[in-house]
Amino acid sequence: MSNRKPSSKDTKPRIPRKITQGRLVNIALHYLERYASSSENLRRVLERRIFKASFFHEDMDMEQAKGWIDELITRYQGAGLLDDLTYAETRARSLVARGTASRVIRMKLMEKGVDAETIDQALKALVEDHPEPELTAAIKLARRRRLGPYADPAKREENKEKHLAAMARSGFSYDMAQRVIECDDKDELEDLLNPPAL
Repeated sequence: MSNRKPSSKDTKPRIPRKITQGRLVNIALHYLERYASSSENLRRVLERRIFKASFFHEDMDMEQAKGWIDELITRYQGAGLLDDLTYAETRARSLVARGTASRVIRMKLMEKGVDAETIDQALKALVEDHPEPELTAAIKLARRRRLGPYADPAKREENKEKHLAAMARSGFSYDMAQRVIECDDKDELEDLLNPPAL
């Protein structure tokens, strides 16, 4: 008797189960338990699942399944499970904390199907946390990547152009990159991140 474990070549690809209305609800809830999502992003996730299942279940009614998705999205919006503005604001705050420029935040939210007006509102809301969100993000990126005043002082001048280019590639304007990279004192930047309470 062989003790050989089955290899990936031996195992047959798993056939997805047929999508029913109840199964679609379970898929949607499971996804929302694991990930924050915009309405359009959840729609795309569910549409991919029904599209994949339709290859194996030819009797599936795709139009009916898309109707179920529409009903789910509307129901979850009404119940507060899906709120595009809250999603966009939370995602924007998280991205600023990681050092992401506003133009990149806008692009990432658009990729998730958030509309332009909601993105504008989310970016305006960032000012509640930071008077200058773009500067905050630039400082956070410099700190995380050890750029400008966060770099080794002995190599700072020779790496200045590289550091400015790194900021530009990350979506920051040249003026903003200069403001951070050419700052002489990182404590000054840290003070800008944590202004004293009024």
